[in-house]
Amino acid sequence: MLAVVVTVGFLGGGGAYVAQSRVEPPVPVVVQITSVDAPMATGTLLVAEATERTIDPYSGYGTWVDVFDYAPAYAGSDPSVTPATLAEMARLGVGTVYLQAARLDDRTPDGLEDRWLLAEVLIEAHELGMDVVGWYLPRFGDDSDDLDRIVAMADFEVLGHRFDGVAVDIEWTGDGIDHETRSRRLVELSGAAREKLDGEPLGAIVLPPVQIEVVNPDFWPDFPWTGIAAQYDVWLPMSYWSFRSESSGYGDGYAYHEESVRRLRTNLGDPTALVHGIGGIGGADGIDDNPDPPEPLTSIDEIERFVDALADTGSIGGSMYDWNTLEPAVRERLAELLSDR
Repeated sequence: MLAVVVTVGFLGGGGAYVAQSRVEPPVPVVVQITSVDAPMATGTLLVAEATERTIDPYSGYGTWVDVFDYAPAYAGSDPSVTPATLAEMARLGVGTVYLQAARLDDRTPDGLEDRWLLAEVLIEAHELGMDVVGWYLPRFGDDSDDLDRIVAMADFEVLGHRFDGVAVDIEWTGDGIDHETRSRRLVELSGAAREKLDGEPLGAIVLPPVQIEVVNPDFWPDFPWTGIAAQYDVWLPMSYWSFRSESSGYGDGYAYHEESVRRLRTNLGDPTALVHGIGGIGGADGIDDNPDPPEPLTSIDEIERFVDALADTGSIGGSMYDWNTLEPAVRERLAELLSDR
C-alpha cells in the first residue's frame, strides 16, 4: 500500500501547512507532527478532502466539551476529556462534538487552543464518523480580538480536516460594558463574522429568551434579536432548566426549552428558524475550573421531558451541557433518545 511521509506544521493565526509531494486524498500517509514544545509523533492517517460546511452537524445528537474539560492550560495535566474519550462518545451515537476551540484569556495567548491537540481531536473524531463544531465566547471589546478568534476557528485546517461548523457563544455580560454598547458590538461582530465566513453556516449559541425576558429582564435588556437574525443559520438556546426553581415553573426539562423556542422564533420573526436545543446542566461541579467531581442535577425523567420538547418544537437536534458532568446512566439514556434523531 502506498504511503507518503509528510510533515505537519502550523502557521500563525491558526492556519496549517503540510510539506509533502502533491497527492490526491484520501491517501494513507505516515504523519510526522512536530512542534517546539512536543516530541516527534508518528502515525498512519488518511488525508481528508476538505468539504463544504453545511447545517447537518447541528442535527441529531450532540455533546459539549469546554476548555476546562480538555485543554491542559485550564484542565491541568490530567484532563477529564481527551481524544481517546471520543470513542465512547461515538459508541453512544454522538454525531457532533461542540468543542470550545478558542478563548480570550492569558492562558490562550494565540487565540486558539493547543493546535496539536485540536488537530488530534479533529482527525480522531472524523475517523470515528463524528463532526466537530468549534465555538467561542466573545467579550465584545472595542478591538478585533473576537472576530480574529472566530476567523481562526473557521480557517484552522490540518491534512484537510477542519471544523465542520463554527458557532458563537452569545452570553458574556462582564467587563462593565453597558447593554446598549454590548448589543451594538454584537450586531457588528455578527455581521463581520458572516462576511468573513463567506456564506458558510454560522451557529448562534444564545441565552434562552425566557431567561432574559421573564426570569431576569435586567440581565441583557433589549437583546438585539432582529439585528442578528439574518447573520446566523441555526440557533442553539441554552435551556439550562437546572438553574431554574420548581416554583418558577421553569425547573423542568420540557417547559424551559419549549417556551424559549416559541419566544426565540417570534423574536426573530421566523417561525421556521432552525433550532438545536441545549439542555442542562449535567452537574453542579465540574464547571469552569472547579476540580471536584460532578454532582448530578438532572434526572432521567427530566431528560425525557427535554427530548419531548425537542420533538414538539421541531428542533433539528439536541444535546446536554456537558459531557463531563453527565452521569453514565444519563449518557446512555440520551443515546437511546437522541441518536436516531
